[in-house]
Amino acid sequence: MTEKTLPFTQAQLAEIIACYPTPFHIYNEAGIRQSARQLKQAFAWTDGFTNYFAVKALPNPSILRILKEEGFGADCSSLPELLLAERVGIIGTDIMLTSNETPAEEYCKAQEMGAIINIDDISHIDFLEQHVGLPDLISCRYNPGPQREGNAIIGNPKDAKYGLTYDQLFRAYAILKEKGVKRFGLHAMIASNELNPQYFIETANMLFDLVVALSQQIGITFSFVNLGGGIGIPYRPDQIAFDLGAFSRGVEALYHSKIVQNGLHPLQIVMECGRLITGPHGYLVTTALHQKETYKNYIGLDACMTNLMRPALYGAYHHITVVGKEQLSASHTYDVVGSLCENFDKFAIDRKLPKIDTGDILVIHDTGAHGHSMGFNYNGKLRSAELLLRANGDIQLIRRAETIDDYFRTLELEG
Repeated sequence: MTEKTLPFTQAQLAEIIACYPTPFHIYNEAGIRQSARQLKQAFAWTDGFTNYFAVKALPNPSILRILKEEGFGADCSSLPELLLAERVGIIGTDIMLTSNETPAEEYCKAQEMGAIINIDDISHIDFLEQHVGLPDLISCRYNPGPQREGNAIIGNPKDAKYGLTYDQLFRAYAILKEKGVKRFGLHAMIASNELNPQYFIETANMLFDLVVALSQQIGITFSFVNLGGGIGIPYRPDQIAFDLGAFSRGVEALYHSKIVQNGLHPLQIVMECGRLITGPHGYLVTTALHQKETYKNYIGLDACMTNLMRPALYGAYHHITVVGKEQLSASHTYDVVGSLCENFDKFAIDRKLPKIDTGDILVIHDTGAHGHSMGFNYNGKLRSAELLLRANGDIQLIRRAETIDDYFRTLELEG
């Protein structure tokens, strides 16, 4: 079981709302730092372990600065994400560009910054060489196809657009060696929001076997293996948190039996976790505006799908706290909805909650990854503010709410 608690009291939240009207996302710095340290501690047995935080999960410079202080790098998938990392002082091999259908300008910027480039297709070797030149260190993303199963969010590997096949992988490294590349990385990410440690242990096993085979058959040296991200968090209270200890012990045993025993030590192990680090430490704070009783009972919020897309996109569960009513019984059944002109704009369907009155404050949990970052402006809705609850208790505005002027700024209104 996972207890769903808030890092602030009702009185503290009232003070925050007095300064920053709902809806807004707020992130807990202390929780983020704790998650970062727990991941690093789990892999303390291996020299050079690095987590490249998946910037797409929470692309805010204030968050990236915190994670830089904790020794994390940045996993980027676009030019703006590269620039965000650069702005906070994450540079060089502390950045990994893992992208697909990548424009030349993004490869150019990554090369200029000294970032590690993780190519997604064998054809990208020629594209990269033509537009940028091949770096001394390069990584390839592997797609195991029907050899592995994915999950609901990322899909089965054989249907995914990402990565090279097994045969392509061997051809790609042979080509890169022939073209003068000296150092190599290997990457795979084939699940998202997965809570079973064994799944990731099997991924490590698969990648270590590939490192052995590629090293022996092609005669190359691997600098690192990127085990990817995809570690899940317990969105539901009845779920058990991911067992980092079991995962780490499984990887360590495989490392000794496959990498050390085959004379391939040292091999750096890296990851690109985002959700695990910030997901549980974000909260969407919103106000109940309306109650509607038709064929169902609805609670209408001042937040909508533009503030949190996951429930509509994936049918994802996010726990909801009705502030001040935590001790009351869940006596009512509601659909908790937003105001978009889309029927799937729902945060919860048939959810048992305490009786909700107009004006009640609701907190939607676990929005610290792929929450605000997936926002959009459909129906002219404006993206909300982002706040940071600092470790000392202070509140910091780290992204202001959009305004009507922001919405119109890119439009040509005359003529």
